[in-house]
Amino acid sequence: MGSNAGILLDQYDAVLVGAGIMSATLASLLHALDPDLRLLLVERLEGPALESSAAANNAGTGHAANCELNYTPQRSDGRIETSKALAINAAFECSLAFWASLAERGLLSPEAFLQQVPHLSLVWGQADVAFLEQRHRQLKVLPAFSAMEWSTDPEEIADWLPLVMEGRSCDQPLAVTRVKRGFDVDFGSLTRALLAPLQGSGALQILYGTVVKGLKRERTPAMTSGDWRIQLQGPSGGREVQTPFVFLGAGGGALPLLQNSGIPEAADFAGFPVSGQWLVCQRPDLVDRHFAKVYGKAAVGAPPMSVPHLDSRWIDGKRSLLFGPYAGFSSKFLKTGSLLDLPKSVRAANLLPMLQVGLNNLPLVKYLIAQLSQSETDRMDALKQFLPSARGEDWTLSVAGQRVQIIKRTPDGGRLQMGTEVVSSADGSLAALLGASPGASTSVPIMLDVLSRCFASQLATQPWQERLRALLPFYGKDLNADAALLDQVRRRSDARLGFQFF
Repeated sequence: MGSNAGILLDQYDAVLVGAGIMSATLASLLHALDPDLRLLLVERLEGPALESSAAANNAGTGHAANCELNYTPQRSDGRIETSKALAINAAFECSLAFWASLAERGLLSPEAFLQQVPHLSLVWGQADVAFLEQRHRQLKVLPAFSAMEWSTDPEEIADWLPLVMEGRSCDQPLAVTRVKRGFDVDFGSLTRALLAPLQGSGALQILYGTVVKGLKRERTPAMTSGDWRIQLQGPSGGREVQTPFVFLGAGGGALPLLQNSGIPEAADFAGFPVSGQWLVCQRPDLVDRHFAKVYGKAAVGAPPMSVPHLDSRWIDGKRSLLFGPYAGFSSKFLKTGSLLDLPKSVRAANLLPMLQVGLNNLPLVKYLIAQLSQSETDRMDALKQFLPSARGEDWTLSVAGQRVQIIKRTPDGGRLQMGTEVVSSADGSLAALLGASPGASTSVPIMLDVLSRCFASQLATQPWQERLRALLPFYGKDLNADAALLDQVRRRSDARLGFQFF
């Protein structure tokens, strides 16, 4: 990128890359905390939420660890590790509370993106039934999961899950847990709803069909010390903008941009892309007979995003059934990306960690190979474990979004990390979000983490503190340490979002 000293560039207080749920959430928080901030959002596609945030590209589960068994691994002593489940549950409550505050202010219509649906775990076989019983026993005594129900009674389970029990042998040991207070979230609709009032206020400008061609920190007489200069290419040609803060929230596309930023922290990361597919049923009589999100146990070696589940799902307001995901592999980092994304991301600093992860995760490699070789019959066989009466003609195959799992360089070698991670520069002028699940469900606490790293001085001021507590009255408090506070937060959110669980 050539020097343009003396040229006055377009200046913004923050530039966000990627028009998905993460950037929309961060923009909403920034505007709420300081309405005078001038924000720019850059998106390579022709509209918002067309990649991972699109409803058809994700499961839409409001991840609260009610039913996702991968968040509660079993230790060697038989006990269940509950810390991650508690953290995720509290994080989702934070997101709900933020959406509730925006709804109260007339900035969101909950019915456009949020649906109530019970969350259930379903297992079969003696070993897995014993695991689920232990999980229920430990979670039930925690305030966050005190409403969790348990059953091994075929008649009761048939009442909860009529399609699941249709045609199923009663000789098979079966167990289910249920939490009635669960949600399906259309993150695409939510993203668009968050962005609309920001654009309407004039605080946010969005450039669609625009890619970042260059990202560099420069110090010239025409620029504020330490600001970023970003070279953009869009429908009207090229332009450059200047900003003291950049957020890379471009899903799988965040890693290449992070690497191109040149910050030292980027050298610790690589990515492993995983693709996915769903089976979708829109037959009205079947859709009407299943009202739940039902999660099972993942196959050995499967990544967390591949935990099988059968869901009631709302996409653009229309309800359907979804089963999957079936994992696969593509070297693309985005669904609309390039097959060269993975090879181009390889650097001298991350090559060894990538190789180490491959050698240390052979079960995952074998799992992906098996998934790639699946036939239509294989996919239906997996579905029939959940729905014994399922027929192939009622289900169609749909391609899901692309996810990039994190590979991190550590003193002990490369490590494959499941989940999400915020990477920020030492001076807080740039932040990026890497990883996948639980992702969108915990977008609000993740973006609060970004604020604490990159806007620490502003966040410490009285105006920002007062405005943040107006949005999140419990900010700074541990919901899992105060059962009364957790109950209060849940009642507040449910009332403002229009749900009744109590």
